[in-house]
Amino acid sequence: MRIYMQTRSDESGTPRFYQLSLQQDLLGGWTLFREWGQQGARSSMKREIYLDRDSALSAFEKARDSQVKRGFRVVFSQGLDSSHAH
Repeated sequence: MRIYMQTRSDESGTPRFYQLSLQQDLLGGWTLFREWGQQGARSSMKREIYLDRDSALSAFEKARDSQVKRGFRVVFSQGLDSSHAH
């Protein structure tokens, strides 16, 4: 599952982005990738590993909600539906 979020353009006219991606690994664990930066510039990435889906999904949702509170808006989401809601 994946979410891509953006802010409105800042003083420089370039929006900032924040992307979350949650993937299951071959051993049954889950990896949460966070990538952020300014559109068209170098970005930063962080990877977090979780042993179970519920912990990973909770971290994913918490990160999404935190960025929405900071002014990011969801531009694209994939793999999210009502079966993933808590």
